[in-house]
Amino acid sequence: MSKLCSPLFLLVLLSILTYGNCNEFSRKLSKKAMGLKREKLSHLHFFFHDIVSGKNPTAVKIAEAAVTNRSATGFGLMAMIDDPLTVGPEANSKIVGRAQGMYAQASINDIGLLMVLNFVFVEGKYNGSSLSVLGRNSVMSIVREMPIVGGSGLFRFGRGYVQAKTHTFDFKTGDAVVEYNVYVFHY
Repeated sequence: MSKLCSPLFLLVLLSILTYGNCNEFSRKLSKKAMGLKREKLSHLHFFFHDIVSGKNPTAVKIAEAAVTNRSATGFGLMAMIDDPLTVGPEANSKIVGRAQGMYAQASINDIGLLMVLNFVFVEGKYNGSSLSVLGRNSVMSIVREMPIVGGSGLFRFGRGYVQAKTHTFDFKTGDAVVEYNVYVFHY
């Protein structure tokens, strides 16, 4: 077999033709080649159950600063969450996903949370897909808006925003149910 037709040569040639110069830092890709079709705008509606009390809390404190207990706003508190997302506001309503991540009290002067979370969906065509939210949640505002910074699965290349509105808050337990409207562009 000649050197020009060796399997190694053919593999190298195929790699160069397929991937270009392997020393490239970046290259342009076609949406079609990546399997991306027409961009869609979807609206999702669900309820977020933040349960801090009882035997099975879904939000737990993971850190606090030395000044947190003296702060009127709880500044410095951090909580990790795995909150259920449901169709309705009732605790026994059908679960469509989980909010997994954390929030931190990031404001000295008001109740302003830094939200870092993923909405992980387990229902219908969105099962296995997720949306990532990163932003400020000004809890005392009637409606809060936070950005969607990405997604996976059916929400790959996701971008948009969420609107959160407190449905109920129990001052004794600290448990809350928050209504979410999600507006997301995705492929």
